[in-house]
Amino acid sequence: MAAKRRRFKNEDEERKFWSKQDSTELVNWAKAERVTLADLKPSVKTISLRLPSFMLEEIKRLANKRDVPYQSLIKLFLAERVRREIQEEAA
Repeated sequence: MAAKRRRFKNEDEERKFWSKQDSTELVNWAKAERVTLADLKPSVKTISLRLPSFMLEEIKRLANKRDVPYQSLIKLFLAERVRREIQEEAA
């Protein structure tokens, strides 16, 4: 089923080829092997953050008002502040 392995001069040539080619005609999935990419790093990192109880309750209240999870609202607040700090640094 699999065709002869194809060689490309450069990435542009390969990109052009695959934009028009159906890979199902060229790949023998019966010989495929499962690969584990153990060295991939997650794009997020879990941290522990201690907040005063009253602050967390206020954040939860605000998140509920916006109908978003409170953790997402915290990330949004942090992202906005980081963006503002970077803009002020550049000014």
